[in-house]
Amino acid sequence: MCTRKRVNLKAQRGILEAVKPKSKITVLRQPERVDAVNEKDTAQLVRQIAAYAPHDGSFDLRIPGLCVSRTSRINEECAHALRLPALCLIARGAKTVIVGQEVYEYDPSRMLVFSVALPVAAQVTQASRTEPYLALRLDLDPHKIADLVLKVYPRGLPAVSERSAVYVAPVGASIISAATRLMDCLAQPADIEQLAPLIVDEILIRLLRSSIGPRVAQMGFAESSVHRLAKAISWLRENYAQPMKVEELAELVNMSASSFHEHFKSVTSMSPLHYQKVLRLQEARRLMLSAMMDASVASQRVGYLSASQFSREYSRFFGNAPARDIARLRQDPQLSV
Repeated sequence: MCTRKRVNLKAQRGILEAVKPKSKITVLRQPERVDAVNEKDTAQLVRQIAAYAPHDGSFDLRIPGLCVSRTSRINEECAHALRLPALCLIARGAKTVIVGQEVYEYDPSRMLVFSVALPVAAQVTQASRTEPYLALRLDLDPHKIADLVLKVYPRGLPAVSERSAVYVAPVGASIISAATRLMDCLAQPADIEQLAPLIVDEILIRLLRSSIGPRVAQMGFAESSVHRLAKAISWLRENYAQPMKVEELAELVNMSASSFHEHFKSVTSMSPLHYQKVLRLQEARRLMLSAMMDASVASQRVGYLSASQFSREYSRFFGNAPARDIARLRQDPQLSV
């Protein structure tokens, strides 16, 4: 059972509206028995991640789509990022992820899945220098998911009533074992080329056979609401600086405007306009931090016509005016991961 953990709301003013008392923590119970994960199961994965993440930060590995991360202290504030479809596993520590009005918490006993690209706020809630937070992320390819669904569900996919872009469920020892063997492949170039793709398939098959499998499978079905919304989200990510009309996005995915708006908010916990605004603010922050742009130039680059409006919305979302926020991030890069 997943329980709510304290999120530093005072320091994270940008998500005050996201974590109201009415917000709920989404957890999908696993009806079938799974092998409970213990420290023995995760011990090797802890050592492997620690070896490939020698200091705090995120590290892309030689296996395509595989990334590991380390954090040696609890986050005082939430870090903002755009998360692509992925399976996320924690080998040690714990984390809270906030998407719109939804709060998700996971740890070594639970896995988290993003089914579409989402702007998120995340906070490591359990970590220390002696026992740092260690995690693994594996990108999910909808085309690969679609191919494997036919093998896992040869008689057809079970009906799915719940729509969401994020799922949390118990992780079985079998997935941890497969992730450990995937990390083992990094030691041999031939294994990366020949064995790693097979182990990735195994992980995806085990994910599809889990309690959230039918929901994850929606990523690969062209007519599913999740797949159709992913197409609209892809357009928003590529054209976030352009004016957006909900009616045109709805037409792009063959939905009525009202149905599209309802499905979009149900899946992402945000309206299309709010999703676009968050993308713009996150990209402006990245430009100011990495490209050394000032606020006025960055705001125009991401589509704002008014510098004052940009400053107000930025301050509300991130909790500080642009210049002060960027200065703070340069002192503590972990907040921008």
